[in-house]
Amino acid sequence: MSRIYQAAVLAAGLLAGTALAAPGFAKTVQVETIPVAPSEPENAPAIPAEDLATPEAGEPAAAEGSKAPAPDNAELPQVLYSTSYLPKPVQRMQAQLKEAALSGNMERLRMVFESNELPPTVSFGQIDDPIDFLKEISGDGEGFEILAILADIMDAGFLHVDAGTPQEMYLWPYFARYPLHDLTPDQKVELFRIVTAGDFAEMQDFGAWTFYRVGIGPDGTLHYFVAGD
Repeated sequence: MSRIYQAAVLAAGLLAGTALAAPGFAKTVQVETIPVAPSEPENAPAIPAEDLATPEAGEPAAAEGSKAPAPDNAELPQVLYSTSYLPKPVQRMQAQLKEAALSGNMERLRMVFESNELPPTVSFGQIDDPIDFLKEISGDGEGFEILAILADIMDAGFLHVDAGTPQEMYLWPYFARYPLHDLTPDQKVELFRIVTAGDFAEMQDFGAWTFYRVGIGPDGTLHYFVAGD
Protein backbone atom coordinates (compact mmCIF):
# COMPACT_ATOMS: atom_id res chain seq x y z
CA MET A 1 0.00 0.00 0.00
CA SER A 2 1.40 3.38 -0.91
CA ARG A 3 2.20 5.98 1.71
CA ILE A 4 -0.17 8.43 -0.03
CA TYR A 5 -3.06 5.95 0.24
CA GLN A 6 -2.22 5.27 3.92
CA ALA A 7 -2.28 9.02 4.62
CA ALA A 8 -5.68 9.30 2.95
CA VAL A 9 -7.11 6.49 5.06
CA LEU A 10 -5.80 8.07 8.27
CA ALA A 11 -7.23 11.45 7.30
CA ALA A 12 -10.62 9.93 6.56
CA GLY A 13 -10.67 8.21 9.89
CA LEU A 14 -9.85 11.38 11.76
CA LEU A 15 -12.53 13.31 9.95
CA ALA A 16 -15.08 10.65 10.80
CA GLY A 17 -14.12 10.86 14.48
CA THR A 18 -12.82 7.31 14.48
CA ALA A 19 -9.19 6.47 15.40
CA LEU A 20 -7.93 4.05 12.82
CA ALA A 21 -4.66 2.12 13.07
CA ALA A 22 -2.57 2.55 9.94
CA PRO A 23 -2.24 -0.70 8.01
CA GLY A 24 1.26 -2.04 7.97
CA PHE A 25 2.14 -0.54 11.40
CA ALA A 26 2.38 -3.21 14.15
CA LYS A 27 1.82 -2.39 17.79
CA THR A 28 5.02 -2.48 19.86
CA VAL A 29 4.96 -5.18 22.56
CA GLN A 30 7.45 -5.03 25.40
CA VAL A 31 9.11 -8.39 26.00
CA GLU A 32 10.94 -9.38 29.17
CA THR A 33 13.42 -12.22 29.39
CA ILE A 34 13.23 -14.20 32.64
CA PRO A 35 16.58 -15.73 33.58
CA VAL A 36 16.53 -19.30 34.86
CA ALA A 37 19.11 -20.20 37.47
CA PRO A 38 21.23 -23.31 36.70
CA SER A 39 20.42 -26.42 38.67
CA GLU A 40 22.73 -27.39 41.53
CA PRO A 41 23.38 -30.75 43.17
CA GLU A 42 21.04 -31.53 46.08
CA ASN A 43 22.31 -30.35 49.48
CA ALA A 44 25.31 -28.66 47.85
CA PRO A 45 26.41 -25.41 49.48
CA ALA A 46 25.61 -22.22 47.66
CA ILE A 47 28.11 -21.22 45.02
CA PRO A 48 29.81 -17.99 46.05
CA ALA A 49 28.61 -15.03 44.03
CA GLU A 50 32.13 -14.26 42.87
CA ASP A 51 32.30 -17.70 41.21
CA LEU A 52 29.06 -17.29 39.28
CA ALA A 53 28.98 -13.63 38.37
CA THR A 54 29.49 -12.92 34.68
CA PRO A 55 29.74 -9.35 33.40
CA GLU A 56 27.44 -7.85 30.83
CA ALA A 57 28.81 -6.97 27.41
CA GLY A 58 31.12 -3.99 27.55
CA GLU A 59 31.75 -4.30 31.31
CA PRO A 60 35.08 -5.39 32.89
CA ALA A 61 35.89 -9.08 32.52
CA ALA A 62 35.54 -9.86 36.24
CA ALA A 63 35.41 -8.24 39.62
CA GLU A 64 38.67 -7.85 41.46
CA GLY A 65 39.61 -11.08 43.23
CA SER A 66 37.46 -13.24 40.96
CA LYS A 67 39.31 -15.41 38.46
CA ALA A 68 36.29 -17.04 36.83
CA PRO A 69 35.95 -15.97 33.17
CA ALA A 70 32.71 -14.86 31.56
CA PRO A 71 32.31 -17.12 28.52
CA ASP A 72 30.24 -15.94 25.60
CA ASN A 73 29.00 -19.48 25.03
CA ALA A 74 26.35 -20.42 27.60
CA GLU A 75 27.15 -24.11 27.00
CA LEU A 76 30.68 -23.83 28.41
CA PRO A 77 31.22 -25.58 31.76
CA GLN A 78 31.01 -23.43 34.89
CA VAL A 79 34.55 -23.00 36.22
CA LEU A 80 34.81 -22.80 40.02
CA TYR A 81 37.65 -21.51 42.18
CA SER A 82 36.36 -21.25 45.73
CA THR A 83 36.85 -24.48 47.68
CA SER A 84 33.90 -23.45 49.88
CA TYR A 85 31.68 -24.96 47.19
CA LEU A 86 33.24 -28.37 47.75
CA PRO A 87 31.69 -30.93 50.11
CA LYS A 88 33.71 -31.26 53.31
CA PRO A 89 35.31 -34.63 52.39
CA VAL A 90 36.43 -33.18 49.03
CA GLN A 91 37.79 -30.07 50.73
CA ARG A 92 39.82 -32.30 53.05
CA MET A 93 41.31 -34.38 50.23
CA GLN A 94 42.11 -31.31 48.13
CA ALA A 95 43.91 -29.72 51.10
CA GLN A 96 45.86 -32.92 51.84
CA LEU A 97 47.03 -33.24 48.25
CA LYS A 98 48.12 -29.61 48.09
CA GLU A 99 49.92 -29.85 51.44
CA ALA A 100 51.75 -33.03 50.39
CA ALA A 101 52.75 -31.48 47.07
CA LEU A 102 54.15 -28.32 48.69
CA SER A 103 56.04 -30.32 51.32
CA GLY A 104 58.44 -31.66 48.68
CA ASN A 105 58.17 -35.09 50.29
CA MET A 106 56.85 -37.98 48.19
CA GLU A 107 56.26 -39.99 51.36
CA ARG A 108 53.70 -37.41 52.46
CA LEU A 109 51.91 -38.08 49.19
CA ARG A 110 52.15 -41.80 49.90
CA MET A 111 50.32 -41.23 53.20
CA VAL A 112 47.51 -39.46 51.35
CA PHE A 113 47.27 -42.29 48.83
CA GLU A 114 47.21 -44.94 51.55
CA SER A 115 44.43 -43.13 53.43
CA ASN A 116 42.26 -43.68 50.36
CA GLU A 117 39.76 -46.55 50.12
CA LEU A 118 41.61 -47.86 47.08
CA PRO A 119 44.95 -46.87 45.52
CA PRO A 120 44.26 -44.02 43.09
CA THR A 121 44.98 -44.51 39.41
CA VAL A 122 48.33 -42.94 38.48
CA SER A 123 48.87 -44.90 35.25
CA PHE A 124 46.75 -46.64 32.63
CA GLY A 125 49.24 -49.50 32.69
CA GLN A 126 50.07 -52.07 35.38
CA ILE A 127 52.34 -50.76 38.16
CA ASP A 128 53.53 -52.13 41.50
CA ASP A 129 53.84 -49.00 43.65
CA PRO A 130 52.23 -45.65 42.71
CA ILE A 131 54.82 -43.51 44.50
CA ASP A 132 57.77 -45.38 43.00
CA PHE A 133 56.14 -45.03 39.60
CA LEU A 134 55.68 -41.25 40.00
CA LYS A 135 59.32 -40.90 41.04
CA GLU A 136 60.46 -42.84 37.98
CA ILE A 137 58.52 -40.71 35.50
CA SER A 138 59.47 -37.42 37.20
CA GLY A 139 62.04 -35.50 35.17
CA ASP A 140 64.36 -35.23 38.16
CA GLY A 141 64.02 -38.88 39.17
CA GLU A 142 62.95 -38.05 42.74
CA GLY A 143 59.41 -36.81 42.25
CA PHE A 144 59.89 -33.07 42.73
CA GLU A 145 58.63 -32.28 39.23
CA ILE A 146 55.51 -34.40 39.83
CA LEU A 147 54.87 -32.66 43.16
CA ALA A 148 55.18 -29.25 41.46
CA ILE A 149 52.68 -30.30 38.79
CA LEU A 150 50.27 -31.54 41.46
CA ALA A 151 50.57 -28.26 43.40
CA ASP A 152 49.81 -26.20 40.28
CA ILE A 153 46.86 -28.42 39.38
CA MET A 154 45.30 -28.13 42.84
CA ASP A 155 45.60 -24.32 42.59
CA ALA A 156 43.74 -24.22 39.27
CA GLY A 157 40.03 -23.81 38.68
CA PHE A 158 37.94 -26.96 38.84
CA LEU A 159 34.67 -28.43 37.58
CA HIS A 160 31.82 -30.36 39.17
CA VAL A 161 31.04 -32.97 36.52
CA ASP A 162 28.45 -35.72 36.02
CA ALA A 163 26.40 -34.56 39.02
CA GLY A 164 23.79 -37.07 40.18
CA THR A 165 25.45 -40.02 38.43
CA PRO A 166 27.80 -42.76 39.67
CA GLN A 167 30.58 -40.89 37.79
CA GLU A 168 30.07 -37.63 39.73
CA MET A 169 33.44 -35.99 40.27
CA TYR A 170 35.26 -32.81 41.19
CA LEU A 171 37.88 -32.38 38.50
CA TRP A 172 41.16 -30.41 38.48
CA PRO A 173 42.22 -28.59 36.35
CA TYR A 174 39.07 -27.55 34.50
CA PHE A 175 40.98 -27.71 31.20
CA ALA A 176 40.47 -31.49 31.33
CA ARG A 177 36.85 -30.99 30.21
CA TYR A 178 36.90 -27.49 28.78
CA PRO A 179 36.96 -26.75 25.02
CA LEU A 180 40.57 -25.72 24.47
CA HIS A 181 39.68 -23.59 21.44
CA ASP A 182 37.36 -21.46 23.62
CA LEU A 183 40.00 -20.40 26.13
CA THR A 184 40.20 -16.67 26.83
CA PRO A 185 43.59 -14.89 27.10
CA ASP A 186 43.58 -15.02 30.90
CA GLN A 187 42.67 -18.71 30.83
CA LYS A 188 45.62 -19.37 28.54
CA VAL A 189 47.93 -17.70 31.04
CA GLU A 190 46.50 -19.99 33.71
CA LEU A 191 46.99 -22.99 31.43
CA PHE A 192 50.63 -22.10 30.71
CA ARG A 193 51.34 -22.24 34.43
CA ILE A 194 50.80 -26.00 34.09
CA VAL A 195 51.94 -26.91 30.56
CA THR A 196 54.26 -25.50 27.90
CA ALA A 197 53.16 -23.89 24.63
CA GLY A 198 54.39 -27.01 22.84
CA ASP A 199 52.23 -29.25 25.05
CA PHE A 200 49.23 -27.02 24.40
CA ALA A 201 49.74 -27.09 20.63
CA GLU A 202 49.85 -30.89 20.69
CA MET A 203 46.67 -31.06 22.77
CA GLN A 204 44.91 -28.68 20.40
CA ASP A 205 45.86 -30.96 17.51
CA PHE A 206 44.64 -33.97 19.49
CA GLY A 207 41.45 -32.18 20.50
CA ALA A 208 41.58 -32.77 24.26
CA TRP A 209 43.58 -32.23 27.44
CA THR A 210 46.10 -35.05 27.85
CA PHE A 211 48.21 -33.73 30.74
CA TYR A 212 47.77 -34.53 34.43
CA ARG A 213 44.38 -34.23 36.10
CA VAL A 214 42.94 -35.06 39.51
CA GLY A 215 39.49 -36.53 40.16
CA ILE A 216 37.93 -36.61 43.62
CA GLY A 217 34.52 -38.15 44.31
CA PRO A 218 31.85 -36.42 46.44
CA ASP A 219 32.81 -38.68 49.37
CA GLY A 220 36.41 -37.46 49.27
CA THR A 221 37.85 -40.51 47.52
CA LEU A 222 40.81 -39.69 45.28
CA HIS A 223 40.07 -41.61 42.10
CA TYR A 224 43.02 -40.57 39.96
CA PHE A 225 46.07 -38.42 39.47
CA VAL A 226 46.95 -39.37 35.96
CA ALA A 227 48.07 -38.08 32.56
CA GLY A 228 46.99 -39.34 29.15
CA ASP A 229 43.65 -40.00 27.53
